[in-house]
Amino acid sequence: MTEPLIELKGVVKRFGDNVVLNGVDLSLYRGEVTTIIGKSGTGKSVLLKHIIGLLVPDAGDIFFNGQNIQTLTREERRALKMKFSYMFQGNALFDSMTVYENVALPLKEKGRTPAPEIEEHVRDKLAQLDLSGIEDRYPSQLSGGMRKRVAMARSLVTDPEIVLFDEPTTGLDPIRKNASLAMITQYQKAYGFTAVLVSHEIPDVFYISQRIAMLDQGRIIFQGSPEAVQKSDLPLIQQFIRGQVPDNIRNALNEL
Repeated sequence: MTEPLIELKGVVKRFGDNVVLNGVDLSLYRGEVTTIIGKSGTGKSVLLKHIIGLLVPDAGDIFFNGQNIQTLTREERRALKMKFSYMFQGNALFDSMTVYENVALPLKEKGRTPAPEIEEHVRDKLAQLDLSGIEDRYPSQLSGGMRKRVAMARSLVTDPEIVLFDEPTTGLDPIRKNASLAMITQYQKAYGFTAVLVSHEIPDVFYISQRIAMLDQGRIIFQGSPEAVQKSDLPLIQQFIRGQVPDNIRNALNEL
């Protein structure tokens, strides 16, 4: 079988007495869309931040292309982070900055890209996402769908190998939600990046993902294809994907 692009082994993360990740094992493969599902508050966003390097595990190891990232030099870690991009929940566009400034920000943060090259990259990416002509507008002047595409342009402007999406459809109506998921799969296929999503959109994400991982009580209790997760005989998985109420909660509600 193909070696994972990114692999987490026994990853633990605590915040005080709260153990959020309790021995996470997860494999992510090049060119695939992997969606991490699970109940709210189970640590999915914390897991994403470990993948991108924003958080360091208290125990366990994270490997990139088979190499333990803890063994990398500072320069090697900096180079590795440049391979990633992160599309935050709610887009996280800066209202005080124009579309051009928002999209150019990751390139400017590198500190090594000449201004003419930044402009070329930004205008090319805006054109590829059908956003030409709005460079001087502010996020408040755009529709929800256009803001999503601007956030996508900012995520892709550095030509990343891996893009992480934290609840990319939060707060969207069904039509815009489906459009956003379609946009992710469209650009993933076009640019070939490896995508990792955190999402509650069941079963919608099954149609755009090659792999599903379910996080529960700090551990990955399942990882496999969308078909496999739907056929899983684990009661917790079936309850989650079907939106069923567990028996203990149902009984408690009946007693009220």
